[in-house]
Amino acid sequence: MGDSLERLYLAVLAAKDLDPATSRTARLFQRGPAKMAKKLAEEAIEVVIDAVNGNSDAVVRESADLLYNLTVLWASAGVRPEDVWREMERREHLQGIAEKLPKSSSKMPKTTATTTATSAAPAASRRRIVALEGRSLRKRH
Repeated sequence: MGDSLERLYLAVLAAKDLDPATSRTARLFQRGPAKMAKKLAEEAIEVVIDAVNGNSDAVVRESADLLYNLTVLWASAGVRPEDVWREMERREHLQGIAEKLPKSSSKMPKTTATTTATSAAPAASRRRIVALEGRSLRKRH
């Protein structure tokens, strides 16, 4: 998968300066990071809705859109795929590849000072998670 995302990333970089009238990528770059972030969020929501509704074919299609929009946002932010893979490797060494690191340093395993979270958000400022189980959701088009 890393090679595929690397190819996508390079294609995004190559397309960012094309004519916005004919290139979706160039149009996103022209509109800026806020529009890129909005498109990424929309695609993530579509993946979630399709997954909750059990539509695996749609999850595949929407996931491709999600990865494209994520790659566009990475390119805009100066983040390279290898930067993300390096972070994934760091996390794998700390807790295993499937585990997301806790946001709070108090929940972190005792390791060296260089591996603790330094920008943990206070619990009060975190958004509440809403359960989607048992609900049928529809996408807006």
